[in-house]
Amino acid sequence: MKPARGFTLVELMITVAIVSVLVSMAVPVRETMVKREKERALRSALREIRGALDAYKRAVDEGKVKVDLGDSGYPKSLEVLVNGIENISAPDHRKIYFLRRMPSDPMSADATLAASRTWGKRSYASSPEEPREEGDVYDVYSLSAGRGLNGVAYRDW
Repeated sequence: MKPARGFTLVELMITVAIVSVLVSMAVPVRETMVKREKERALRSALREIRGALDAYKRAVDEGKVKVDLGDSGYPKSLEVLVNGIENISAPDHRKIYFLRRMPSDPMSADATLAASRTWGKRSYASSPEEPREEGDVYDVYSLSAGRGLNGVAYRDW
């Protein structure tokens, strides 16, 4: 008679236990990697929008964009950065564009909103501690209530 081939129940249980431990260790690592990638996208989007806001202000200071007396020199909305604004110093008054497209907040829970509506906006006249929207866009911040891997709230980035 030939001896039976295969695994015993104990060997199978030990294998399943080892695989379970490995999977339970991999899940938190995967979640951290996903969060880190979203944070990288948030940092990049903030840098891109803030750079465009600064470029708009620079264009105002250089006399390329018409501003009314008493205006801060920052755009009235984020859409202006994408839609462009007339260059009053150019002979043909071509538009100046500051962004190709508006990035959305990767931390936003509502993917149906327009990209410009996923951001909190701070006007030039408001304080950093209590940002308000008041006629211009001086800065943007995430509306997410979460905290980053570094412990800092996303809205404070």
